[in-house]
Amino acid sequence: MQTPLMTRAGALAVAAFTCLSLAACGGSPASTDNGSAAAGSTGSADEVSTFIVGFDQSYPPYGFVGDDGEFTGFDLDLAAEVCNRNGWELQLEPIDWDAKDTLLNSGAITCIWNGFTMEGREDDYAFTDPYMLNGQVIVVRADSGISGWDDLAGKTVITQVDSAALDVLEGDQADLAATFASLEQIGDYNTAFMQLESGAVDAVACDLSIAAYQMSANPDAYVQLDDMLSSEHYAVGFAKDNQELADQVTETLRAMDEDGFVEELCDTYAEYGISYDNWVLE
Repeated sequence: MQTPLMTRAGALAVAAFTCLSLAACGGSPASTDNGSAAAGSTGSADEVSTFIVGFDQSYPPYGFVGDDGEFTGFDLDLAAEVCNRNGWELQLEPIDWDAKDTLLNSGAITCIWNGFTMEGREDDYAFTDPYMLNGQVIVVRADSGISGWDDLAGKTVITQVDSAALDVLEGDQADLAATFASLEQIGDYNTAFMQLESGAVDAVACDLSIAAYQMSANPDAYVQLDDMLSSEHYAVGFAKDNQELADQVTETLRAMDEDGFVEELCDTYAEYGISYDNWVLE
């Protein structure tokens, strides 16, 4: 199990690095024995050799770049232990979030595992059982004077492109979004929070876990509005014809919870906003 290596002081430095590298899918993924990025990425659980995790490297605390330059995060540590218990070789593949479906359906990655919301996507992927409770929330600067949704009228709100928060604001909460001066989209949440801190935007719509991480790293800078945009769950997404492998991962995660691995990992990431109380897979 990797230990999270990002310090609060390092968060801003990593943010600067990742916002530059995300668009180019930066980082060096682990190599495979035969050099093929898609080796073992599809098929039954018995046929898997290399398990390729597609993830957003700018999505702390689930996947990010540690102070040592290595990929780390709660979901990546879960994936590493799943592979260890199944005898699979883990390959971490940082991806452009916009390209995730193309990469998954081509077999370039085995799964999308990085704080991936399943609600609204059930027909598009083969999912594991949900493992973590999540929600969509709005975060503002502590000194903004914004205390509720009504105060967002005429304000600039930003969220990640193709995110669950964007889906909610274009769907069930479209009436709220219509009151904004604008709803901006950006490639990663680290950069979104840098813009919030600088005053370039008034609010960030994001996952509950992302909000918890950012507020933990900057306790005096941000506040989360009380009302949640939605409540949802994280799961691991596979190509639609890969349900057998998804089910194998579910059973491994369940075993990891039963023997205490999951709770210990949650405790390791507690300072990053991860809580075992939000684990839902039984």
